[in-house]
Amino acid sequence: MEGILAALGHPERALPPVIHVAGTNGKGSTVANLRSILEAAGHRVHTYTSPHLVRFNERIVLAGHEIDDPAFAAILEECEQVNAGKPITLFEITTAAAFLAYARTPADALVLEVGLGGRFDATNVIDRPLATAISPVSMDHLQYLGDTLEKIAFEKAGILKPGVPGIIGPQDPRGLAVIEARAAEIGAPLHRWGHEFTARMEGDRLVFEMAGVREILPRPALPGAHQVGNAAISLAVARVIEGHLANAPVDRAHGLERTRWPARLQRLTRGPLVNRLRPDWTLWLDGGHNEDAGRVIAEHIAGWRRAEPDAPVHLILGMLNTKDPRGYLRHFKGLVASLATVTIPGEPASLSAEDAAAAARDVGIPVSVAASVAEGVARAAADPNERGHVLVAGSLYLAGKVLADHG
Repeated sequence: MEGILAALGHPERALPPVIHVAGTNGKGSTVANLRSILEAAGHRVHTYTSPHLVRFNERIVLAGHEIDDPAFAAILEECEQVNAGKPITLFEITTAAAFLAYARTPADALVLEVGLGGRFDATNVIDRPLATAISPVSMDHLQYLGDTLEKIAFEKAGILKPGVPGIIGPQDPRGLAVIEARAAEIGAPLHRWGHEFTARMEGDRLVFEMAGVREILPRPALPGAHQVGNAAISLAVARVIEGHLANAPVDRAHGLERTRWPARLQRLTRGPLVNRLRPDWTLWLDGGHNEDAGRVIAEHIAGWRRAEPDAPVHLILGMLNTKDPRGYLRHFKGLVASLATVTIPGEPASLSAEDAAAAARDVGIPVSVAASVAEGVARAAADPNERGHVLVAGSLYLAGKVLADHG
């Protein structure tokens, strides 16, 4: 990365103020919240996220708009020319291209999401970001980041920088200890969930507290109790950077209630799968794919069941073969009326529907194999109850396939 960026004239040194975001779960939601909070105040915001759901262009947002195809092709060609055939990964060269686009497009801030880990991630070339943030760290990408929570937290903590405030979301104590140790070693001041800031729901309002100041804010637009912590990270970042951005303050209240982030407990309201269900049934989509994601989604489903005990929940699951289906699925035992597993269409790294079903049986969940998501939804639609829910989950790659079919 340092080599190609030097050949490009160091675009990473010409970026607007950067907020660098790492974490296992919730970093995308944190980016989406931050973008919304800043844009609600009139700021022009770049964002960098991965993976995409439907179009690669989703990853590079320039001052509020996805990069268009001609501009993307041109900067990629420029990067290929200066790279001159040297070994480089897809993520590295597209990150270099993104930095080139960001440096050439005026904006007030860049919210930059880590691709994988943090310490050796292609995005970790910003010497002095305005702030860093680490969302909850959990077990994922073990083949790259290590097989313990402490090892993974160490990789995430690699984005901390001397003298740069780090906003740390809800963490397992083991991971937090590693992050705190790294921050002390390099002199990075921390703002930690449960210490320097916190948030909770009181009725339909979010109560956020930081540095002795209490704010009453709207409920976050993104559903799920876990989104309270993600919202709090974004609010804490906004509080820390306020006054360091040109033109306008931040707008926390309107920003939170306007956040949009597809495939995170997203309700689909139109399209061929929705049309297979009766009017009082709902169809939901979530791309969470590790054990902690399974836990928080299951907690949300448990809330549905408490509110509507007669409304069954049917789960349709597809995962990559690098994930832990047993760890993910064990949280759903006793919660779902049925489970259908699918192979993600067109995805070579998909876990087969049969292997996913075997994992479900191992954790004690009755399961059937479906040839497609549509077949799984059709089976759920055969439920005679007047109302109920269908959730398609387990992979952002599967979510992208569903969204592509639903506009």
